[in-house]
Amino acid sequence: QVQLVESGGGLVQPGGSLRLSCAASGIMFNIRDMGWYRQAPGKEREFVAFISWSGGSTYYADSVKGRFTISRDNAKNTVYLQMNSLKPEDTAVYYCARRRLGGNSPATARDEYDYWGQGTQVTVSS
Repeated sequence: QVQLVESGGGLVQPGGSLRLSCAASGIMFNIRDMGWYRQAPGKEREFVAFISWSGGSTYYADSVKGRFTISRDNAKNTVYLQMNSLKPEDTAVYYCARRRLGGNSPATARDEYDYWGQGTQVTVSS
């Protein structure tokens, strides 16, 4: 049974930091690329960050580049999203997802991912 469970969300002031975690089970985690997405109220779910199965390749949305860092620990079946210099516009529910198939380029489209977590709320406000 595939399961992705996000944690680490919360309320933070502008300029602050949070680290999100996504614990995976049942998905052969160490041979799968993973991604983070987010969805703000009234908006479409959007791509945030991608990491290859080995961790050797990462890719970011322009809106978070230089502020967010995606990483993974295959021994712990966990992928992380370190978020620094947070802005109010980063407020959203954040989701991790497993890439459906492998590939030679980063996966940014939603339909490239097949399993999703339940999400964790991040609120950036003073």
